[in-house]
Amino acid sequence: MEPVCPLDFRYGREEMKRIFDEENRLRKYIEVEVALAEAHAEIGNIPIASSKNIRKCASKVKLKRVKEIEEEVKHDLMAVVKAFSEVCGNDGKYIHLGATSNDIIDTATALQLKDGIALIVKDLVKLRNTIAKLAKKHKDTLMLGRTHGQAALPITFGLKLAVWVFEIDRHLERIMETSKRVEVGKMLGAVGTGAAFGKNALKIQKNVMKKLGLGTPHATTQILGRDRYAELVCVLANIASSLEKFATEIRNLQRNEIDEVSEGFNKKMQVGSSTMPQKRNPIMSENIVGLSRIVRAFVLPAFENVSLWHERDLTNSSSERFIIPHVFVIVDDMLCKMEEIISNLEVKKENMLKNIEETKGYIMAESIMMCLSEKVGRQKAHELVRKVSIEGQEKGISFKDAILSSPISNYLSMQEIEDALQPRKYLGIAADIVDFL
Repeated sequence: MEPVCPLDFRYGREEMKRIFDEENRLRKYIEVEVALAEAHAEIGNIPIASSKNIRKCASKVKLKRVKEIEEEVKHDLMAVVKAFSEVCGNDGKYIHLGATSNDIIDTATALQLKDGIALIVKDLVKLRNTIAKLAKKHKDTLMLGRTHGQAALPITFGLKLAVWVFEIDRHLERIMETSKRVEVGKMLGAVGTGAAFGKNALKIQKNVMKKLGLGTPHATTQILGRDRYAELVCVLANIASSLEKFATEIRNLQRNEIDEVSEGFNKKMQVGSSTMPQKRNPIMSENIVGLSRIVRAFVLPAFENVSLWHERDLTNSSSERFIIPHVFVIVDDMLCKMEEIISNLEVKKENMLKNIEETKGYIMAESIMMCLSEKVGRQKAHELVRKVSIEGQEKGISFKDAILSSPISNYLSMQEIEDALQPRKYLGIAADIVDFL
């Protein structure tokens, strides 16, 4: 059968996919079962020799055999237990002792999430450093700031990028904080009482989680609370949304009528369009925008999975098989693509200056107003500059000419006017902000 899901043939990196593939998930199940057997041995529930044999036999469990058994028993985790027991001989009777399926499943998922989060953090740090490097390079690169899609005030390209860097820093804080709540397993049995583990239930759970490097929950039902997963998916969707924001800005700045930055383009081989040979499209940025929509779409089912019947039902299981691997693989893919975009971004300084010049000086209206405020007060200055700006733009003349033919020239000297009209003199602390990186 040919692949159906685009993750199988178009999107995602193998490093992240391996974390969530069938083979690795089986290995995580086995890892949890081994830790459970060892925890039992440490308190004397099973022979130490048996736990050692169980660990020794762990690598003998094969995915093919697990699938064969699942075809018969129609239960994925029980198939793992049976396959593991087969290779352990007489010690197989100690496999899964006292546990319920989700003790193993949720704990194995926590191990996958831990690995996935570590990779996302690595991606975020790499992207952060790449953007920061470009921001420092362009901390004095003058460009037009825009609000509502209209010319506003002068800024620097470095400041624009610094905003992105600090946004990534916040995401790093969020995901590290969230990791404490999602890198948590459980080993408390069918309804969370730990009854099948006896009086040492809490000790067994603590020892298992310590061996696996996971946190220990205070209380659970048959499963870990899915508020944990919902929070994680929200954090990943938030990261995806920031990447969409960055990508959308690049797309807009690459528009022909703006043309201030451009995605890297292999001029020798790359094709922009099958019918328009001149095209250089921001395809990677557009790809990121599209993928971000998919990631956010997984937020709703993640929240739907929080509310389950009593101590649990199975309605969360099927959707989680889609949600968790997809959000990790897609966000990892997006982060790597954005890092590639930034690494190869073409910054067109000349066009940035050209676009400033085309505003005919009107983007310096606030600067003139602030100078005038010292003479006549802020409110009167605002009204004077507003009228002059509107009249000047309607006449098609430069802002300087509009000022010189207006009452403003009665209050400001030629030198004051010329200084206030210099974009480079009205950048505030933009460079200082970049220096914080």
